[in-house]
Amino acid sequence: MSYTLRNCLVSLFCLSLLFGIGCQREGDQEQSNQEQPNNSSAENGSAMNWNKTSYGKLTDDREVDLYTCTNVNGLVVKLITYGAIVTSVEVPDRDGKLANITLGFDSLAGYLPRHPYFGATVGRYCNRIAKGKFKLGDKEYSLATNNDPNHLHGGENGFDRVLWEAEPVQTESAVGVKFHYVSKDGEEGYPGTLNVTVVYLLTNDNELSVEFTATTDQPTPVNLTNHNYWNLSGAGSGAILDHELEIAADQFLAVDETLIPTGELVDVKGGFLDFTEPQKMGARIQESKLEPLGYDHCFALRSQDGSMAFAARVTDAASGRVMEIQTTQPGLQFYSGNFLDGSEGGGGNQQHEAFCLETQHYPDSPNQPGFPTTILKPGETYQQKTVHKFSVK
Repeated sequence: MSYTLRNCLVSLFCLSLLFGIGCQREGDQEQSNQEQPNNSSAENGSAMNWNKTSYGKLTDDREVDLYTCTNVNGLVVKLITYGAIVTSVEVPDRDGKLANITLGFDSLAGYLPRHPYFGATVGRYCNRIAKGKFKLGDKEYSLATNNDPNHLHGGENGFDRVLWEAEPVQTESAVGVKFHYVSKDGEEGYPGTLNVTVVYLLTNDNELSVEFTATTDQPTPVNLTNHNYWNLSGAGSGAILDHELEIAADQFLAVDETLIPTGELVDVKGGFLDFTEPQKMGARIQESKLEPLGYDHCFALRSQDGSMAFAARVTDAASGRVMEIQTTQPGLQFYSGNFLDGSEGGGGNQQHEAFCLETQHYPDSPNQPGFPTTILKPGETYQQKTVHKFSVK
């Protein structure tokens, strides 16, 4: 081989090495500029992760974000920053087929008009306050009477209609979203500035955990809940009347014709509100005297000391799905979707095609001295937690 040819080959070889190194460095730089993956691998190779995307804009041009959270078993929970709303909960049936089991809308446009509180975080006071009035000391406060003649779920623009700050949360065994909102003094007629945090977590044990904390600078009533509408056969699959329900309560709250508690706790034993043993939701629904027909009753749970305790279990024989609820709250509102009427505002869902089990303090507690107090004072921290565990049978 000639000297000239050998030099040319050596030069080409050196150039190829330099080019390869340059490409590798360029590739490394490109990878470093990408968003870091937000997942963690489990031993079985599947991944727990979260993802944030745009869900649209409010009328004042503020951005609404959608968080999609997936656990290692493939369960999916979706939440938006408007109303801290759960838009979807996807869990498997006995054959492993995923389906969304909570009602909602396909886009932000569905949530902007008044709707049945689908998936919403409800406050400052969930459920009803009689005639929209309560006293603290000598001062009487007036709230919106948006459920004539009473106040319902925080008023005209409760926590379900505000934009929350949000950030993802991921631990070794759970993924979710931490929401934060500051309700200013006088908002919807309530006294005091309320600083609220809500953390929704999807765990690798197939649990959806909801934890509320709040502090205030003035005494104020606080009663927070999540308002998911469940159908364990899948959203849009028809009536829930064959779902079996068990509630850990021996008493319910008697109410007047406007669903305000009278102050009396009534034994459930033997009546149509007796769910101390599993009963189909529709088995005795005709005995309800509500109009429209159905359940909209608050149960006094057996556990009243603020510890985490079993509250309810729902079983759907058709799909095999089971949902068990544990909570620190003293009450449970069972609502059977009585006012769903197939209208567009209710997502086209018909009466009794979903149910709610809202863990909470009792309705109208600010006007009921015999009920557990809901008045939060400066220096105190409101803290409540509810866990929904999903399985199959």
